[in-house]
Amino acid sequence: MSAGTYTPRPGAAPLPRMIAAQTALETRMLLRNGEQLLLTVIIPTLLLVLFSAVDIVDTGAGESVDFLAPGILALAVMSTAFTGQAIATGFERRYGVLKRLGASPLPRWALMTAKTLSVLVTEVLQIVLLTAIAFALGWSPEGNPLSVLLLLVLGTAAFSGLGLLMAGTLKAEATLAAANLVFLLLLVGGGVIVPLDKFPDAVQSVLGLLPVSALSEGLRDVLQHGASMPRAQAGILAVWAVLGLGAAAKFFRWE
Repeated sequence: MSAGTYTPRPGAAPLPRMIAAQTALETRMLLRNGEQLLLTVIIPTLLLVLFSAVDIVDTGAGESVDFLAPGILALAVMSTAFTGQAIATGFERRYGVLKRLGASPLPRWALMTAKTLSVLVTEVLQIVLLTAIAFALGWSPEGNPLSVLLLLVLGTAAFSGLGLLMAGTLKAEATLAAANLVFLLLLVGGGVIVPLDKFPDAVQSVLGLLPVSALSEGLRDVLQHGASMPRAQAGILAVWAVLGLGAAAKFFRWE
């Protein structure tokens, strides 16, 4: 036996392995949280089933589910990338979790990457579940899947930036209240369930600039009307993504 066979070799794991491990941990924590599960799975599912089965809101010609499914997918993205991430990150910051992780071998940008990947994994699970339920309700989507994927990625980036900005600048309790309030307001006025054309013309132009409105209307153009790529909505989401992520990177406070 040569000397040094059992010599410890301390050091950080390779960066991709650290990111993968942190992503898996973030995903497990997100899925085990009852409040997050309510926001990400139960509420979107109940809204999709209820408003598809009961004629409460006039969604125009065609089956209600054809109008509702794209909006509910947008709501699912918002609930995970914005509301859920803002609340979870805000309390991690309050309890010093982010400060401790920031002192670990995992770089801070890699931690944020892991959080974003965790959001994407959760969204995949949401979309699979909601799509299966929508098909069971008679949904018949159209359009290019690549356009849908691009819109979902842009929407995730936009909401993630806004969620991290809120979590990194407000106190945890304020983040909890503000994130839930924004969720409710955008649920009502973001074109998710109630069509934007039901609002006054002056209000429509403002609501159409909101990220959830751009995402829901963009998905609806593709999945309901067969559009190739709604460039206006994609552009709005791209602007929100750049502004939100840029502001979060600049103003996020780790303590």
